[in-house]
Amino acid sequence: MKIQPASFAFTLLLGSLAAVPYSGIDINLPALAATGAALGVSPAEVGLTMSTFMLSLAVAPLFYGPISDRFGRKPVVGFGVALFVLASLACALAPSLPLLLIFRSVQGIGAASTTMTFAIIRDLFNETTARSKIAKVVIAINVVTLIAPTAGAGLLALGSWRLIYAIQAGIGALLFLTVLLGFAESARIDPANRLVPATIAQNYVRVLTHPVSLAYILVGAAAGATVFGYVTGSSLFFIDIVGLRPDQYGLIFSACSAAAMSGALLDAHLGRRGISAASTLTIGLAILAAAATIMLGMTLVGWTSPALIAALLMAVALAFGMTMPNVMNATMLPLPEIAGAVGAAAAGIQMTAGAVSSGLVAALFDGRSALSMTGVMTASSLLALSAYWLLARPAERRVHPQAIERSRGSNVKPL
Repeated sequence: MKIQPASFAFTLLLGSLAAVPYSGIDINLPALAATGAALGVSPAEVGLTMSTFMLSLAVAPLFYGPISDRFGRKPVVGFGVALFVLASLACALAPSLPLLLIFRSVQGIGAASTTMTFAIIRDLFNETTARSKIAKVVIAINVVTLIAPTAGAGLLALGSWRLIYAIQAGIGALLFLTVLLGFAESARIDPANRLVPATIAQNYVRVLTHPVSLAYILVGAAAGATVFGYVTGSSLFFIDIVGLRPDQYGLIFSACSAAAMSGALLDAHLGRRGISAASTLTIGLAILAAAATIMLGMTLVGWTSPALIAALLMAVALAFGMTMPNVMNATMLPLPEIAGAVGAAAAGIQMTAGAVSSGLVAALFDGRSALSMTGVMTASSLLALSAYWLLARPAERRVHPQAIERSRGSNVKPL
């Protein structure tokens, strides 16, 4: 029996799929040192497994998007999850770091297929309902982010770093069966949409030249870069400078994940109360920029209270949770017929921006202050706010209202 799109089970499936890439990052964090010891390399070298995984997450969606527009979301997601399962098993059996890096890259390629989750939402729901669904998916992602590091540490204590990859394979297998048996195709496939390089290039040109979609892709990329900056910089600040133990830092990281989840819940509540997405975006992006700017000011004057920094990082996470459902919804809205390509472009650009932000924070870290983190976060958050007010809002005003109304469609489209 197929899972009905309006059901809680369907939302749970979408959230579980969307969380796969994040679980592939966070659950492995506690095991970097143990993996290095087992393979005879340093933890820093094992850190390359994160880089290769994220690189795959940035590139692979660019191929999945057009394929899903032509052949449907179900075969793409099914293939990707199956590949994730096989690669996870290969990681668990890897005898050396070079092979582990190769398998992690393949694992990332498989996990990247789940970025089609947002295209599935756009296939099935109108603007208002999609906003609520995306908010719930964001909540699911942050629940995983909240528990994954602790789960990884627990699995490491029970067995070894190989058990972590084996568990990922098991979870992936359950998701594969659920997609295979419970998910009905959501895309309205156009046979005229040929899967040839010229058509693929044309679709991506449409995405990157559409004033509304491109503007919101840039907003999302800059906001994502802000969060990736805090993910990288917060561990450097709290562990290397403040001197917290990893488990103490883990509590702060979990609190930030809970704040992001609260932001998504708040956005869903505001949507039900009739508060417009534009108002929520304005408030969220303003909080994002204000919190980052205050942290930069504190750093420049040499006063970085750990408690206040933690509180401001939670404000950043809260703002990100408020804004991302609306950013993704607005990005997908103008081009529903190539929603896969839109989602792929957004995911690829956001992940690339996040990798650049993370790299800058690490490369510019001076070992004495949080300047690299707060500087990158402030620049990124101000870019997000500026892109929204100077690009996205004017572009939306130029779009004919009837065109937007046509793209919204009905509440749930028949499968």
